[in-house]
Amino acid sequence: MSEQVELQASVPADMYGLRLDQAVSQLFPDYSRSRLQSWIKDGALRVNGEARRPRDKLNGGEEITVSVEIPAIERHEAQSIPLDIVYEDEDILILNKPAGLVVHPAAGHADGTLLNALLHHSPAIAHVPRAGIVHRLDRDTTGLMVVAKTIQAQTDLVAQLQDRSMGREYEAIVQGVMTGGGCVDEPMGRHSKHRQKMAVVGVGKEAITHYRVLEKFRAHTHIRLKLETGRTHQIRVHMAHINYPLIGDPLYGGRFRLPKGCSEALQENLKQLRRQALHAKKLELWHPRTGQLMSWEIDLPDDFESLRQLLKQDAEQHDYEL
Repeated sequence: MSEQVELQASVPADMYGLRLDQAVSQLFPDYSRSRLQSWIKDGALRVNGEARRPRDKLNGGEEITVSVEIPAIERHEAQSIPLDIVYEDEDILILNKPAGLVVHPAAGHADGTLLNALLHHSPAIAHVPRAGIVHRLDRDTTGLMVVAKTIQAQTDLVAQLQDRSMGREYEAIVQGVMTGGGCVDEPMGRHSKHRQKMAVVGVGKEAITHYRVLEKFRAHTHIRLKLETGRTHQIRVHMAHINYPLIGDPLYGGRFRLPKGCSEALQENLKQLRRQALHAKKLELWHPRTGQLMSWEIDLPDDFESLRQLLKQDAEQHDYEL
């Protein structure tokens, strides 16, 4: 199946001298510039009925038409996988992702992913690139995600991510006792030797993570983090870089350590934790249709909260000042 898109607009006089690709990005703001450029190059977007190049200049008064079929995602199967939906309307869907759920099919995870679940929950989302997924959470990171249900919503949400107007806050428990909050502003890229890992690299992409202390324990710290950028594994890499790796992190956590003299319950909890203690706690965005500022906050998952409580009890038992 595919979706037929038909668009039409007249070029106003004040766009005299503008390149075609610049003009249509203003005339059709619901679609990304890259998508519009591809339509120009494919001949689906025409000027007075004729194909043009993206760099061709306009005089004003021209008629712009678009007639194109957007293919649905057919290579991925719709699967009935439960979703914890926090909010949904005709444009966006906010969900609370559980640990263990892969967001997008990849090597080793051909199905059983969030994308497969979204195709089942909302079949029309097959017409939106990547089934509306505009940002990701690692497989074992829990918490809030936004999904676009239309191409227009996707274009708007991607723009919010790029201009950093979308707010994303996380909570984590890290190894070590922090003295206070701060900011990590270190570029990131693929690790030079271990290709499945990311790392702080001198010529990487900009990556900025703000963090503040919520609770201090004897050998760990409960922190709140806010992202300015959204690089793969950003929080995990940045915290490890400043020597406060996330507890339970299989890739960046380093050597496993137990607080001296801790209870058996805490020992078992720490040993059995099979994922990084990282939770997408808060999400704030401007609704792509109404322009309204919307915000959601979600409770910590049970395993995270259980660990936090045990660490707090351990600190109290050892008369550690929280």
